[in-house]
Amino acid sequence: MKTFLMAGLLALLATMAAAHTGLNATVPEDGAILTEVPPHVVLTFGSDTRLVRVRMTHDDHSAIDLDLGDRTAFGTRFIVPLADFGTGLYRIELRSLAQDGHAMREVFMFRVQ
Repeated sequence: MKTFLMAGLLALLATMAAAHTGLNATVPEDGAILTEVPPHVVLTFGSDTRLVRVRMTHDDHSAIDLDLGDRTAFGTRFIVPLADFGTGLYRIELRSLAQDGHAMREVFMFRVQ
């Protein structure tokens, strides 16, 4: 009985750990240095996630919320159009929601020279 309970507990913990793996990759990558502003950012998550908000900050401009359009359904990959503010440091902050209701906040940056 103890073995069965221990196996069940381990399976539950593994499921919980995998339930909200967060942001796995971005394009451009965090810390990238680019020669031109990309037309969009690509966000890849480890499990089904729903974007709630994507905010962009630039050296010379006030923060803006990027247009999510129809990109608010659960998924693992999102392509979000990016505003072109020219050269400088771009900071992308996103808020998302895992299918289990866990709220996540992620940030990545890249520079355009």
